[in-house]
Amino acid sequence: MSQAVIFDMDGVICHTNPFHSQAFKIFFEKRNLFPSEEEFMLHMYGKNNGYILSHFLGRKIEGQELLDLEDEKESLFREIYQHHVDPIPGFLEFFHGLRKEGVKTGVATSAPFANLELIASHLDLFPHLESALASEHVSKHKPDPEVYLKTAKNISVDPSNCVVFEDSFSGVSAAKNAGMKVVGVLSSHTIAELPVCDLYIEDYRNLSLEQVFSLFP
Repeated sequence: MSQAVIFDMDGVICHTNPFHSQAFKIFFEKRNLFPSEEEFMLHMYGKNNGYILSHFLGRKIEGQELLDLEDEKESLFREIYQHHVDPIPGFLEFFHGLRKEGVKTGVATSAPFANLELIASHLDLFPHLESALASEHVSKHKPDPEVYLKTAKNISVDPSNCVVFEDSFSGVSAAKNAGMKVVGVLSSHTIAELPVCDLYIEDYRNLSLEQVFSLFP
């Protein structure tokens, strides 16, 4: 029976939120907008760019305009973050431990593929992933389960045999909507701010493979 562990990226593999904040601040400053950290907490972390841009710019951003603005903001993010790529403590050891046990692994992010490429290349993850999906690969974003169901299909594992690591409300919801078990990574939210998860971690340092294997049916 194949088993898989699927990781979201931002806040799960790397703690990127502070750098997304920086990129959005620069992006919005150019437009004379100055959102507070509190507004970012409510309307940026774990949300897709269509929602974020529409909210802060005060009108529906879609189609080509969304693609152009998203590209501008994500390029800013990559420019800033390329010098800071750093996995959440214990992630790489945990990830390679899973591989040694023959567990299939995938990444399923709402970020653009160029961001995934930056992080996964830097951490040398691609040779060890059976699936790597980003925003371009789905038509419906989290909390819709599409990205997780597609990942399960890619790696030929039944959704009930998948455990997902997520850090946002929409991400946890997407994994649960896909019928998967979820580990909540408390990098940017508290337990109270997330839907109920099967396990919670601050980082990967004290997480044993046994704890994760106990979540498989």
